[in-house]
Amino acid sequence: MSLSNGKSEAPIARSDGVDGEIVNNESKVFKIFVGYDPSEDLAFEVCRHSILKRSSIPVEIIPIKQSDLRKRGLYWRERGQFESTEFSFSRFLTPCLANYQGWAMFVDCDFLYLADIKELRDLIEDKYAIMCVQHDYAPKETTKMDGAVQTVYPRKNWSSMVLYNCGHPKNRVLTPETVNTQTGAFLHRFQWLEDDEIGSIPFVWNFLEGHNKVVENDPLTLPKAIHYTRGGPWFEAWKNCEFADLWVSEMEDYRKQVKKESAN
Repeated sequence: MSLSNGKSEAPIARSDGVDGEIVNNESKVFKIFVGYDPSEDLAFEVCRHSILKRSSIPVEIIPIKQSDLRKRGLYWRERGQFESTEFSFSRFLTPCLANYQGWAMFVDCDFLYLADIKELRDLIEDKYAIMCVQHDYAPKETTKMDGAVQTVYPRKNWSSMVLYNCGHPKNRVLTPETVNTQTGAFLHRFQWLEDDEIGSIPFVWNFLEGHNKVVENDPLTLPKAIHYTRGGPWFEAWKNCEFADLWVSEMEDYRKQVKKESAN
């Protein structure tokens, strides 16, 4: 299935390096923390490229690398048998990494953005502690990606893309100590929050490949961000998944840009 790849590349305002303020002081840079796993480096780069290419607002994309967090003393828990990526738990350090200030986003690296991130940022409501797509998702597959165990649990995939109100008092609980010691259920099900503190985002911003469907003649079902949650085309087993053509096209565009930059 072919969908629009979004608008042409727009210039991105750059940070002056002081608390995320951009040079003209019109607004703050929107911080986006992306889960990073060495086995999915290309997926991270393509995700990053797809955001920057379409963004009309200044953004700062920061990989959440477990090795860096361990060096900084922010992450020390041992990897469990059901953790399919290195950022299964480190993702919840997002408010801490944003100094518990403003709004920031976490997203898995296996996303492809097809729309301007400003549209997503504009959905933010300050009354919520977090906002996410509230999927009702029970995968049929027993494995995903390159053979990782596919687990099923309540609120599955809610934590794969989250807008965090980092300054919200309830999110102060997400300290390194909490993230390193609490259970998967507590973290992935957002058990530090009441239900009415979790805002909802349209599913098209976390469109699950293989689960969500585009309805003919209904533009409200067209994905704005595709989530290759079962595995993306960077894995041999998933090279022919739905929307693989869009990801491959974005990858080729990313590589062209890298080649162009290296030539200059």
